[in-house]
Amino acid sequence: MIRLARVGARKQPYYRVVVIEKDRARNGRSIEVVGTYNPRTEPASVNLKLERIAYWRGVGAQLSTTVEKLVKNAPAPAPAAA
Repeated sequence: MIRLARVGARKQPYYRVVVIEKDRARNGRSIEVVGTYNPRTEPASVNLKLERIAYWRGVGAQLSTTVEKLVKNAPAPAPAAA
């Protein structure tokens, strides 16, 4: 599953977008960190590795509802210059 893991201090949330087994704790050991999300900036800053998210979805990982919204609103990656 691809979901958020909170890493910020108290009343200062900051999240990592992680690939993790579904039955693990929210901040348990993750397989891979595929992005970050900071809701405290204006506008909220989202940094995602879309190619890694696409890979994990290809091998069966499901997105949480919040991560699904973040991916949908993320700008499309620029095509690589050949």
